[in-house]
Amino acid sequence: MFGMRGRTAHLAWYRTDEAPAEVAFLHGSSDSSQCWEPLIRAMPGIRALAIDARGHGESDLPAEPLSYSVLRDDAALVLSSQPGEGGVVVVGHSLGAMSAAYLAASRPDLVRAVVLEDPPTGGPLVEPDEPVPTWLADLLALDLPTRIAQGRSDNPAWPDDELEPWAVSKAQVDLDVFTLPFQDPTPLTDQLAAIKCPVLLIHGDPDRGSLISPDYAQRCAQAAAGEFRAVHIPGAGHSVHRDNRSQYLAELTAFLDQHR
Repeated sequence: MFGMRGRTAHLAWYRTDEAPAEVAFLHGSSDSSQCWEPLIRAMPGIRALAIDARGHGESDLPAEPLSYSVLRDDAALVLSSQPGEGGVVVVGHSLGAMSAAYLAASRPDLVRAVVLEDPPTGGPLVEPDEPVPTWLADLLALDLPTRIAQGRSDNPAWPDDELEPWAVSKAQVDLDVFTLPFQDPTPLTDQLAAIKCPVLLIHGDPDRGSLISPDYAQRCAQAAAGEFRAVHIPGAGHSVHRDNRSQYLAELTAFLDQHR
């Protein structure tokens, strides 16, 4: 699916083709850009760019504190290096969603609209000096076929094509991301108050692991400075695009048809 690959400084990125991208994808913690391939494959004709966050996929991890501002600047560096004008729609999941919010708030020249899939509300996804999470350590103890089988067992609703890139990405994480200091972020609502472009917030059920509750989604709507829509997808957890791809795709493609 990704026909081109490249690097900008310490960051690896992938594009579907040589034409300027319409949509940029930022993945979640412990995933990689390749994890977006199944979704992009389900949207024929989309011109997409996906970026490996620092310390993930094939991107390097500079030895400096982490923050959403740093991740925002990484995404801006890659987007600024790409052909095309007028900005792109940025789609982010989890860690990538908060990075996308920071980017949209500060670089309207690069972002024409933004999709936030279950972003954290303000706290970091890694804590200073936190050891490698147990769930990740357990997965890394398995070989790839067993890791895929574990993913299938734990997530029976996921499409089969999600499992291999998810499993591969876990072994690509630089585990130092869990020990570098993570500088305090600002709340998601503060970022929304600074975003002028259209925003689509997609979230699932808190009892299934979603970070966004209906009450917090309402707070986001009240804080948003520009056009804003929140979509709750019942039965989905934190990884909405995997838990219910068909409904996620319906919402995403309708938004892209308006704004790309």
